[in-house]
Amino acid sequence: MFYRFCFYLLLTSFNLFAQETQWASKIIGFSSERVGLSAGPEFRAGQVLGKPTKISEKGEECKCAWSPTTPDSPGDEWIHVGFEKPQKINRVIVAENFNAGAIAKVIAYDATDKEYIIFESQPNASKENGRLLNVVYASNFEVVSIKLILISNKVIGYNQIDAIGISESKTLIVPKINLIKDVNATLIRENLGIAVNSDSGELAPVITSDGKTLYFTRGKNEIRNGKDVLVDQDIWSANLLPNGTFKKAVALPAPINNIRFNATTSISADNKSLYLINVLNPDGSYARGLSKSTRISKGWSVPKEVKIKNYFNADEYSEFAVSTDEKVIILAAEGRFTLGGKDLYVCFKQPDGTFSEPKNLGDKINTVQDEGQPFIAADNKTLYFASEGHLGYGSSDIFLSRKQDSTWTKWSEPENLGQPINTTSWDGYFSISASGEYAYLSSKQNSLGREDIFRIKTPPSIRPEPVVIISGTVINGITKLPVAAEIAAEILSDTSLVKDIKADYQPETGEYKLILPIKKAYLLSAKLKGFMSVSENIDLTKETRFREYKRNLNLMPIQAGMNLTLNNLFFEQGKTQILESSYKELNSLVALMEEYPKMEILLEGHSDNQGDLMENIKLSQARVDNVSRFLSLKGVSTSRIKTKAWGGSKPISSNSTEETRKKNRRVEFTITKI
Repeated sequence: MFYRFCFYLLLTSFNLFAQETQWASKIIGFSSERVGLSAGPEFRAGQVLGKPTKISEKGEECKCAWSPTTPDSPGDEWIHVGFEKPQKINRVIVAENFNAGAIAKVIAYDATDKEYIIFESQPNASKENGRLLNVVYASNFEVVSIKLILISNKVIGYNQIDAIGISESKTLIVPKINLIKDVNATLIRENLGIAVNSDSGELAPVITSDGKTLYFTRGKNEIRNGKDVLVDQDIWSANLLPNGTFKKAVALPAPINNIRFNATTSISADNKSLYLINVLNPDGSYARGLSKSTRISKGWSVPKEVKIKNYFNADEYSEFAVSTDEKVIILAAEGRFTLGGKDLYVCFKQPDGTFSEPKNLGDKINTVQDEGQPFIAADNKTLYFASEGHLGYGSSDIFLSRKQDSTWTKWSEPENLGQPINTTSWDGYFSISASGEYAYLSSKQNSLGREDIFRIKTPPSIRPEPVVIISGTVINGITKLPVAAEIAAEILSDTSLVKDIKADYQPETGEYKLILPIKKAYLLSAKLKGFMSVSENIDLTKETRFREYKRNLNLMPIQAGMNLTLNNLFFEQGKTQILESSYKELNSLVALMEEYPKMEILLEGHSDNQGDLMENIKLSQARVDNVSRFLSLKGVSTSRIKTKAWGGSKPISSNSTEETRKKNRRVEFTITKI
């Protein structure tokens, strides 16, 4: 039997943990445990379970590690842990997170509870505050549990143990950062320069979904009574120029900025709703929370509170991320039910416009250290956030996790975005456009003053799932003026969890914008009472990357003589049977005729010019007859419906290609009486 030990600092090596490493899974006993200010799980014995979360090089405590009750106990302190599967070992690994060097003994136990002292040492403060102790010991028995004995008064201050593992590996075990796949250390972090950054601190970049406007927060600090004090903070914006650089940033006018501390957190898909930290009360005072300002003809509206049920925040510095569809809020706050420091919570928009009570995202995301600065990508699935509790390079790193189901509480294992996005300094406030091509973040490393904003061209592994932006205007087809319609895209899938996606819409201008995940087919529709609803089929099933499409929609006032094509009426090639995907369109026509009980219509069938003229007329007649039959089965009297077949005699497009011929194969209806 022999033993020796060695250690490596976290920041000097990033080799993988050997696959056979098994980390402690249960607490058998302990001498004492420290209780934090919140009386929560921080510093408790349970923090020693699982793989290492932090090893401090800078001498910083970590809430994710076990500490004895007192910093310099006169007696021995100990902790005894068990493992899920007994196994023979070649080494024991102990992550000494802080004030390393207090371990006097490491004892192994077999299935009969026989103890084997596999390491003894005279405790002495290590040159490094944090280390990974590798005790080399080749056992001829299966290890069931491990006990550490510390003489804490030999190393001044709290001693912290982050993890205990056993392994059959004969090679050195050093920490593993859970890096995102294909991370490329040659990526360039581009400082946005003096157009955006200054000698003050620039924080919280928020890029619009189209990637053309950057919002951020700029603070001003002064030294007062020997302390560095933030004395002012405003919201700024900068527009992207055609050459890829940013125009000189400008501060937003009142009422967005005022004499108080102002900060932005999110912007809607149509760039018309800006979400702000804090709530401005009518008397001019501030309250903690979230508010929203809407773009109007003269700038921005006075921010109004976004109400969150049972909103709590024991920490002054809460953070929010609002999804681009404005239906979900991710909240970073410290309060009841937190695992330790700040946790991430989810809130859902309710029918009355308020948001539900915050729900913890769970321990896959949250640790007993701080998690914050969330950002929800346009795909409504990818979450970026900063964490001090997941293994990383510096005091705070940026991580990525993807939503696994519709509850927003099941997530993939957080992945560190790697270097150069993360550094040994402070990094945070990650924001990415809908295309995913460029990301923005704040960092202290290589800054012009305090924190600066940097841009990085992202590799595919870091990007959210591709989406398509559909935008356009909705106008009155007669007056050509904008109308206040309801715009939505329905997913054409019975198995989809989300049936309807509402558009961001501005009635003043008629502009709308939708962000739609690819690999699905949608029915885009615009509805307004007194107007004929219009719909358009949008097939994104073959899309593979980010795109932007323009779709302008004309809503025609319902009146006699109005003629419309049933765009989403489908038949099998050369057949008369109506496909099920057409039912929504036809049901809308049924609803219209129920709303106007005196309305009468003419259904007209058209085909392309391929084949025999008379056969095409017969085909188009049979199709409009089937449409008439569908309406009558839904309760519409046949006396209100007339039909006409034209075959291919009235084309609206060329018949030279199959794509253009599709437009000629159609059914139209004209309101003859109302």
